[in-house]
Parts: sequence; C-alpha cells; structure tokens
Amino acid sequence: MELIIRLVVNAVAIWVATLVVDGIELTGADTREKVFALLVAAVIFGLVNAVIKPIVELFALPLFILTLGLITFVINALMLWLTSWISEKVGLAFHVDGFWPALLGALVVTVVSFLLSLVLPDGD
Repeated sequence: MELIIRLVVNAVAIWVATLVVDGIELTGADTREKVFALLVAAVIFGLVNAVIKPIVELFALPLFILTLGLITFVINALMLWLTSWISEKVGLAFHVDGFWPALLGALVVTVVSFLLSLVLPDGD
C-alpha cells in the first residue's frame, strides 16, 4: 500500500510541476492518456531515484561537502531530466525542455512531495 501511495504522490507532484513550470509538458489526446503518462512517469522517476541517484550522489560526495549540500538541487534536476528522456524513449508524453525547467520542476516536485507526505499516512 505504501508503494502505491508513493506512486500517487510522485504522479501528483509531477503533475503540479507541469502546471507551474514552463518547459515541463504533459501532452496527450485525452485525460486517460495523461493520467497513464503521469503514472508511468512517476514509476520511472521512482526507479531513477532508487537506482541511479544514490550512485550519482556517491560520486558527487566531494561536491556535497564543497557546496554544503546545494548540489542536491542540481542532482534532483538531472534525475527529473533523465526521467523525461526515458519517458520519451518509451513513448510517453512527458517532456522537460532543458536544465532550468528541470531545476524548477525538481524544486516543485520536492516541495509537493514533502507536503503530500505530511498529509498522507506513511505506514508507521
């Protein structure tokens, strides 16, 4: 159940980012197609954050120390941008148009995910 809640939270956070940030788009013919694209993009985003992000953070450890953790924003942006690239390769209608929209989108996704996690049960 917790996995489904995380999936929905990520999907809602990505959806909010598409509404707020110019350069993050979710195109589709109808609502059903958009919801499907959001859910699959959320799965891809979760997998990217679970598999690739820890490896990138390990290699960026000296930058974490030098920037006092601010490199986290850049890494999150790159993970969202990678999610967009993978989504396009599998034929989804989710697109991030460059680094700056990815950076703003990552900030929006982080804030929305945090706020939704406060409201929703976490399984404890």
